[in-house]
Amino acid sequence: MLIVLNGYPGTGKLSIGRELAEALGARLLDNHTVWNLAFALTERKTPVFYESIKAVRRLADDLICQLPDDVPIVMTEALTVGSAFCEEYWAGLEKLSMSRGPLLVVHMHCNLEENKRRMQSPERDLKRKPRDGDYAEQNHRRARALLGEDAEHFMELDVSDLAAAEAAQMIANWVDHFRAEHPEATASQSSN
Repeated sequence: MLIVLNGYPGTGKLSIGRELAEALGARLLDNHTVWNLAFALTERKTPVFYESIKAVRRLADDLICQLPDDVPIVMTEALTVGSAFCEEYWAGLEKLSMSRGPLLVVHMHCNLEENKRRMQSPERDLKRKPRDGDYAEQNHRRARALLGEDAEHFMELDVSDLAAAEAAQMIANWVDHFRAEHPEATASQSSN
């Protein structure tokens, strides 16, 4: 089972993802775990930057497929419609779900003021995350749609007024409901 938390920077994906992974007994793969190698060793938005992300992603996918089938994977992403790179990346997630079980997508949204407040948290420096409130404003102005809205299993969640633990519990409840309704989808994927 792949649970993808997709949202703009500063919506709380990592904080919520940590809580959710703990609640579900899942593994967490934060998008910055994949991207930080590129940020550290290449020039941003160059061909080698994108190729390094793809290489790390291929390794991550291989490792994910080696985990036991009953271990859910929680992933955080910031993937938008209209970006060729994001759309290629999303297609990779859909392909991965073919061998790892169902794909459950959560779009996380946050109002602008709360988004700006979260973006300015000093803890974001530890993961090389942007901290500029203007960046949040740009994202809200552009309002690019997030990828995954057409997923078969989809949840939209406004996290503006939710603590990470509250949002994670809401998602965990949704996942538990999915498991109860689709026991065959969460059984061993070895037949896929």
